[in-house]
Amino acid sequence: MSSHDPRIDAYIERAAPFAQDLLRHWRATVHAHCPDVVETIKWGFPNFVYRDKILSGMAAFKAHCSIGFWHGEAAVGEGKGKDGAMGDYGRLTSIKDLPSRTEQKAAIKRAMQLIEDGVKARPAKPAAPKPPPEAPEDLVAALDRDAAARRTFDGFPPGQRREYIDWIVEAKKPETRERRIAQAVEWMAEGKRRNWKYENC
Repeated sequence: MSSHDPRIDAYIERAAPFAQDLLRHWRATVHAHCPDVVETIKWGFPNFVYRDKILSGMAAFKAHCSIGFWHGEAAVGEGKGKDGAMGDYGRLTSIKDLPSRTEQKAAIKRAMQLIEDGVKARPAKPAAPKPPPEAPEDLVAALDRDAAARRTFDGFPPGQRREYIDWIVEAKKPETRERRIAQAVEWMAEGKRRNWKYENC
């Protein structure tokens, strides 16, 4: 017998009308095809658990809903939905945005089988690399007046450049910023990293 969590009832009631229809539909669909599913709230969103593993989850936002599977594309099929939404079916604004009922059932059954087979969930995507740090104009001008500091700065990998740049742009007062730029140039002229004082501690 599947369980219904009253917290999910409350979550659905708080959602916008369009979202309530979608959430109720997905909840009923999961229960219909996975009778042993157990409902819970994780990370503030409704989730459906099968054999102590997350099968699927759903969430409502101001203008769309998202529905996803713990196993992601392994359950729904490669290249489905997304469009920047956190779920596996993209940004959903009505039940019509979902794939056919046959596909929904198939995805749930695949997700169940993945859990039964002990397949590990999709690995987390690596974080996107930070863009190269861009030096502010006043730092660039100061470096241009000191060839040794400029050579050191240009030779730094992006992370070491960012240490100096962040330290300078985080200054709250203009005079503090000026002092930091002067200190940075002095240290870089000596070939030093921003945190050189702590490197041999």
